[in-house]
Amino acid sequence: MNTMLRKSVLGIAGLAFTGGVFAGPIAAHADAAPVQGTKPVAVSVQGAQSHIDLNGEQTANAKAIIAATKKAGLPERAAVISIATSLQESKLENLGHLGDRNDHDSLGLFQQRPSSGWGTPEQITDPEYSTLAFLKGLKQVDGWQDMPLTEAAQTVQVSAYPDAYAQWEQQAADIVAHNWNS
Repeated sequence: MNTMLRKSVLGIAGLAFTGGVFAGPIAAHADAAPVQGTKPVAVSVQGAQSHIDLNGEQTANAKAIIAATKKAGLPERAAVISIATSLQESKLENLGHLGDRNDHDSLGLFQQRPSSGWGTPEQITDPEYSTLAFLKGLKQVDGWQDMPLTEAAQTVQVSAYPDAYAQWEQQAADIVAHNWNS
């Protein structure tokens, strides 16, 4: 199915309820370095990796994403994709309206848009709701489990910068490895 058709079909579905649309590239394979006392989460890192030091609020948001992923019955890989996406979209900060710096009406951890059917502003700024909405979109992507992270994230998010998610994969994998069993 070509990209334009996929965007049209899934964009309409996303307006009806939370969901997403498609696009994305390919990555090489590598394993995440294990965090002491945990098993490594396999990742397919593409390109140079970015890293930020997390404050308490960002760490709490990462843990909320992990808890929502578990609630949805999805594996660690879904949490890695979700956290990497949130790192790119908001640096794991639950953003409200940013005025002139805002991208349209994007809000929350994933910069989801009420006008695109992701939910109300109150819902989108709830970490559990926004994560479950993102994961619902992810589950609609055939083969997301085996896709490069940036392709899976872009398929749901439809960003103007589709390759940007890849830079957060290692940090996201480390966060999940460190917090999945806590």
